[in-house]
Amino acid sequence: MFTGIVETAGEVVAVEDDAGGRRLRVRASGLDDLHHGQSISVSGVCLTVEAFESGSKTDNDRWFEVFLAGETVEKTYLGDASVGDAVNIERAMAADGRFDGHVVQGHVDTVTTVSDIAQVGDDWRFSFALPDGYGQYIVDKGSICLDGISLTVAAIDREAGRFEVAIIPTTYELTTLQEKSAGDPVHVEVDVIAKYVENMLDGYRGGS
Repeated sequence: MFTGIVETAGEVVAVEDDAGGRRLRVRASGLDDLHHGQSISVSGVCLTVEAFESGSKTDNDRWFEVFLAGETVEKTYLGDASVGDAVNIERAMAADGRFDGHVVQGHVDTVTTVSDIAQVGDDWRFSFALPDGYGQYIVDKGSICLDGISLTVAAIDREAGRFEVAIIPTTYELTTLQEKSAGDPVHVEVDVIAKYVENMLDGYRGGS
């Protein structure tokens, strides 16, 4: 499980495609406890560390590799990732860790696009297209995970098919949001608690 609190932004430094999917090598600093089989969130996608180098003295030499299965390639934009792309990185939450964001599984529901970006004072306002089939899970002041970042929905315009989030300077500077432009893709994971509640209520309605 993750919390949507991005630890660092990494960089894709190698891509290898094969018949079963594709493999990414990501360079990232500050990840000093990597191990084989570890779950790691790459821009909101839960992946497994297959190889790594974290013992080097310089951050430029630290990297890890993950494999994207066919379904991941199909359902996320990591299938189009190329060398030089920035990605958000978060290691799985430790059992004794502080829960700062919200419950994030790293199971991307869909991909949406950036509609507009505006700077408001020291902060930023990002607008995104309301994704088809998931609008019911996006509520005013509710939690949403975008590219692995735990954010709060600041406004929704259902008629226009858009929703907005407010971004503070720290989030903007630490994450890949500073690299985004209108039209760029973004991974969306809606609040899993909302989906569980909907599923349980559907069961009650079906039973009645």
